[in-house]
Amino acid sequence: MNSYKAPVKDMRFALLDVLDVEPIYQRIGAEQATRDIIEAVLEEGARFNESVLAPLNQSGDQEGCHFDKATGKVTTPKGFKEAYAQFVEGGWPGLTAPEQFGGQHLPESLGAAIKEMIDAANLAWGNYPLLSHGATEALKHHGEDWQQEVFLKPIVEGRWTGTMCLTEPHCGSDLGLLKTRAEPQADGTYAIHGTKIFITAGEHDLTENIVHLVLARLPDAPPGTKGISLFIVPKIRTAKDGTLGEPNALRCGSIEHKMGIHASATCVMNFDGAEGYLIGQPNKGLNAMFTMMNTARLAVGIQGLGLIDRAYQNALAYSRDRLQMRSLSGSKRPDKPADPLIVHPDIRRMLLTCKALGDGSRLLALHAALQVDLLERSPDEAERKKADELLGFLTPIVKACLTEWSVECTYHALQCFGGHGYVQEWGMEQLARDARITTIYEGTTGIQALDLLGRKVIQLQGAGLKHFLGLIVEFCSAQTKNAELVEFVAPLAQAAQDWQQLTMDIGKRLMENPEELGAASVDYLFYSGYVTLAYWWTRAVEAADRSGDKALAEQKRAVARFYFQRILPRTLSHASAIRSGAASLMALPEEAFAA
Repeated sequence: MNSYKAPVKDMRFALLDVLDVEPIYQRIGAEQATRDIIEAVLEEGARFNESVLAPLNQSGDQEGCHFDKATGKVTTPKGFKEAYAQFVEGGWPGLTAPEQFGGQHLPESLGAAIKEMIDAANLAWGNYPLLSHGATEALKHHGEDWQQEVFLKPIVEGRWTGTMCLTEPHCGSDLGLLKTRAEPQADGTYAIHGTKIFITAGEHDLTENIVHLVLARLPDAPPGTKGISLFIVPKIRTAKDGTLGEPNALRCGSIEHKMGIHASATCVMNFDGAEGYLIGQPNKGLNAMFTMMNTARLAVGIQGLGLIDRAYQNALAYSRDRLQMRSLSGSKRPDKPADPLIVHPDIRRMLLTCKALGDGSRLLALHAALQVDLLERSPDEAERKKADELLGFLTPIVKACLTEWSVECTYHALQCFGGHGYVQEWGMEQLARDARITTIYEGTTGIQALDLLGRKVIQLQGAGLKHFLGLIVEFCSAQTKNAELVEFVAPLAQAAQDWQQLTMDIGKRLMENPEELGAASVDYLFYSGYVTLAYWWTRAVEAADRSGDKALAEQKRAVARFYFQRILPRTLSHASAIRSGAASLMALPEEAFAA
């Protein structure tokens, strides 16, 4: 009973009206991405996701994956394999991949819109091709020519999928502790020994081969993260000429029984001398892996966005249809025995929160993805450098905020259903369960917060922050005479000033006590997220006013007003918590926690 309709109109508005991507695409060499192509891709993506993936979402969750302990094989739920075949037939795996590897080389920002559709339609299914995109990026940037020919092309075609094998039983995100080892062989290959856990799509029945990118240590590797190398380890042994041989010495040991994403195989992978090839330089594997990780972090943020939109759509439909009580200001449907839920202020609070965070997050995510396009395609070195710095700054915000907001919004949407939201039939509890993992995998919210404040702001002297503040200042200056926008421009300009001052205050505190970094980081992350959305909502109102679509302009203005009055003030709480310092967090002795 849970449905999905791709928000093509709002995606078109975001890409073409707010971000104005068409002239940017033409300028950076993506001439094929004309308005007509953009609209055609969005429409076809909507058709595939609405008709093929969305109907499998609930059934896949209820059936889950099947693991055969005797063989180590994983079978995906009914319909998943057939859906993947249609995905490949439609050319979707290579949508943004370079033409030289068999892709269509359309912009990443357009691909991000299609990815939102996939994640909203069927998050668990979307995990199977998810890391193939990251593997494509790693091989594209770090792989040798023969590795690109042998491994990258089949991934782009969709015949093979990729994984990212980092975590081990004794280490989560602290990769310096990993023990998987790689032993050099006489023929130039490496024998990989070790166990990796939480490997998304580590084993499945969708493709004939799976390309594992595995972090491991060489015998003479230095300790810690400086001694990590990256290896290509295929499920089926693959010669340098692309010939497939016998199954490799690796196997899925089990799949996890999880709170959500039941139809996505989360595997324990055992490597028992599996044949692998070094990718990149020895002991430089983390650099190559971060190419995948940063891609995956943006992708997981978009997963959160997809869940927000699907949850909102269903809560809105239910709130319009379900009759409950009378409006406090008098009957709104006198011909009915009661008024629909949507007339009640608290229902509107929850729906508008979903709408404001969801539509604002779409602009934030697409803008981040546009920086990938600029970084990879712009002929201007200075523009590429700026895009790189801005992308690095925005990535932890996108990953952490959009996923945390997906938890908030799926719970709001479930709440709109009352008791019906808690039972399986309506599909809302699945969205809430699925959302929870997005704040954890590819780096928890706390890790993203430390990356944002510790590295992107403090260590890199706020290069990306300065760029984003520059965007706000430039936009506000250009709109000073726009009377229709003053209610948003003035508080946005003030928020930018406060953000800058708060950052400086944290920097001063860190000079006296390094614990202030960990104490402030999560609150700083959310503070940053809320200000970035204030910018994008102001941009949205301005673009809607220019569009000539009166209904759209009225809608954007009303939601933006709600955002500024009801959500942006959350920054005050986060700022207060930051300024309270680390003292209250660190005062309680460890042993007193058990008392």
